[in-house]
Amino acid sequence: MRTYLSLFVAVFLTTLLTAQIQSPAEFLGYEIGTEFSRHADVVRYFEHVAENSDLVTYHQYGKTNERRPLTYAVVTSKANHNNLDNIRKTNLEQTGILSGNAQARGDKAIVWLSYNVHGNEASSTEASMVTLYDLVTKKQAWLENTVVIIDPCVNPDGRDRYANWYNQVKSTPYDPLQVAAEHNEPWPGGRPNHYLFDLNRDWMWASQVESQARLKIYNKWMPHVHVDFHEQGINNPYYFAPAAEPYHEVITDFQRDFQTTIGKNHARYFDEQGWLFFTKERFDLLYPSYGDTYPIFMGAIGMTYEQAGHGMAGLGINTDEGYELTLVDRVAHHKTTGLSTVEVAYNNVDKLNTEFSSFFKNDNLKYKSYVLSGNMDNLKTLANLLDKHEIKYGFTTKGKASGFSYASNGQGSMNYDMAMVVSTNQPKGKMVKVLMEPNAKLSNPLTYDITAWSLPHAYGLDAVASTSLITANASSPFKTQNTVLTPNAAGYIAKWDSMEDAQFLASLLKEGIKVRFSEKPFSSNGQDFDRGSLIITKSDNRTNENFTTIVGQLAVKHNRNVVATPSSFATSGPDFGSPDVKLINPPRIALLKGDGTSSLSYGATWHFFEQTLHYPVTSIDTGSMGRVSLNQFDVLIMPSGWYGSVLNDSALDKVKDFVRGGGKIIAIGSAVGSFAGKSGFSLKRNSTSNDEDSEDEISSDNLTPYSERESSSTTNFITGAIFKTKVDKTHPMAYGYGDTYYTLKLGSSSYKYLDNGYNVAWIPEEVTSVSGFAGDSAKAKLSKSLIFGEERMGSGSIIYMVDDPLFRAFWQNGKLFFTNAIFFANNNRFRL
Repeated sequence: MRTYLSLFVAVFLTTLLTAQIQSPAEFLGYEIGTEFSRHADVVRYFEHVAENSDLVTYHQYGKTNERRPLTYAVVTSKANHNNLDNIRKTNLEQTGILSGNAQARGDKAIVWLSYNVHGNEASSTEASMVTLYDLVTKKQAWLENTVVIIDPCVNPDGRDRYANWYNQVKSTPYDPLQVAAEHNEPWPGGRPNHYLFDLNRDWMWASQVESQARLKIYNKWMPHVHVDFHEQGINNPYYFAPAAEPYHEVITDFQRDFQTTIGKNHARYFDEQGWLFFTKERFDLLYPSYGDTYPIFMGAIGMTYEQAGHGMAGLGINTDEGYELTLVDRVAHHKTTGLSTVEVAYNNVDKLNTEFSSFFKNDNLKYKSYVLSGNMDNLKTLANLLDKHEIKYGFTTKGKASGFSYASNGQGSMNYDMAMVVSTNQPKGKMVKVLMEPNAKLSNPLTYDITAWSLPHAYGLDAVASTSLITANASSPFKTQNTVLTPNAAGYIAKWDSMEDAQFLASLLKEGIKVRFSEKPFSSNGQDFDRGSLIITKSDNRTNENFTTIVGQLAVKHNRNVVATPSSFATSGPDFGSPDVKLINPPRIALLKGDGTSSLSYGATWHFFEQTLHYPVTSIDTGSMGRVSLNQFDVLIMPSGWYGSVLNDSALDKVKDFVRGGGKIIAIGSAVGSFAGKSGFSLKRNSTSNDEDSEDEISSDNLTPYSERESSSTTNFITGAIFKTKVDKTHPMAYGYGDTYYTLKLGSSSYKYLDNGYNVAWIPEEVTSVSGFAGDSAKAKLSKSLIFGEERMGSGSIIYMVDDPLFRAFWQNGKLFFTNAIFFANNNRFRL
């Protein structure tokens, strides 16, 4: 009798609490799908549910750059909430990530639902609210053995940028015509975050605060299922798992099969409603920095769901297929797949836990250890990345490693005095393989993103992949510099080969410290220094009473080893007063943004200045080019973009005058093409015999069957591949580099060597692709092509950076080229 009474009381209390929970429509005052909710209102609703339900707890895990909260809700039964930390720890123990009970096995399924990573794919945040409401009021049985984590908005800054714009411009009632203003977002659109990064490509690189904060919680939970909710073009219906080929080879048969299991459950609901959908197309599982692939390489069932709509759809729009797509429809579809996902997990708890545990066994991986050596700052930067993902690494002292050599792109060996070792005999060993592997296997070259990202090349390190497990029990080589400077020194010298050195220089210049750099190697007081070494002289800074104190404080702040020298007289090489030791002009920098520029390239460059280099930059809208006096700047940066309408004849003349007068243009990526073949510029596009098709070749192409056209065209594609280049390390743009550089090439654009200028980095006649997919025709076109170069015009220069060294902020080894272009290249004039 007492048991029945207790059960009655529990049911009564649950019913009472549930009755206090308002639906999203009741709470917000409008039906979901009839308005776009502001992020603050979404947060308020989640707080309301958490306050009135013992099935929900709501947490803040960070803040965006614009100070909006990043949040997540944990939705599960009251009993599970009372045991939540044990559930979480058991899940980590069964993988080996958390030491403890090696025989632990979870009995709960953990499902993580991520909404609105792209700000203008805004239906999913609306769906998160109705999904939450249904879980706590209608689907409570599923919560007995399932823990559901809901992140209602991964990208609040982008979402509010979109929602605020739309709410300002929409008609009342909304206008469904595609030409209406409310269906055409202005630059840069709501897709990216504050710094205009695509957060769905930042999971692995974690360059953004949203990603960094989220990873701490994600790795604390390590869910079994993760869904990333998106939107696509208005004429596509709905996409869900299973995903398209290529699948990365570490993905297990179970992960493949379970995607199909989930997809079939979704299909059942969609078929009942008469909703169209498609699967197995477009969205593959290769690139490791997506919201589906990152979780999959961490053992989960990672999936992307794509609803028709995107930023164009608004509250309702006429599609090309003759029907009106409404926000109400879009929300209903996302709610259905979200709930269906939880249902499948609820019905497969044991299988999910068993297979999740098995994923973290890595005995069958070919390479057991990746051994990396080289620049200590680059190793430290790589260590910081691995720390964000809680991937283990160690160090070894002097030795030799044999196996696959990244330098020779084949079998070889590497001697080292000290090396970092990242081994696969750890729970996250499969992710280690994905990140370090020399060349990912491709079952299909038609992928959705880049096909190469090998971290040894991205970080400019020598490396060997070994089939043997390398012992790594040496102490960390990362030391804190204890710099104490003496005021009687003639000057101080600092090395130049990393972004940490660049940050030190930027800080010195901002503090008014005058700095020189050497264009030739030299030795001083028994020590050798290479080109680019920073020289900070007492003579240059004699009017600054706090000169020594400031330099010392900044050296400590940036952990730089600054060498004091008693004399400006060099043992060999140029003395400090030599014409080859040049004073650095603290550059005044302008950065173009707006129509014509790639918002992603602009954002990466803006982020670089504010968050990496920490040096001031002034953003100028392309629409203001005609009115802005460029003479107030020393450097004008053109992000990748399409400048045909921006660089008309008068604007091009203005740019030429700026350069002739001593200014410097840095053109990145597709912006380089704006100068190719133009009068006064020596840059020319590369061509091959294939570019001028013969009559027979045209006929042959035209006979390619319709069904094979897409696959046959891959011969002209480069989908994010890594190429080996030659470098003129004596040029100021290349200071800190050796004679080889590995570049990430995003496309097949190719330019000839400069006849009138300096070819700083280039692909020689023999093209060497070391990782990623490159079609044969595209590779042939790269023979004898420019990567980085400088063309002089009057007193100034134009810097061509054909490959974007700041792409997604993850190609660490390219950033110093860009910095050198700013501070060193043709920096001959000091502004008083």
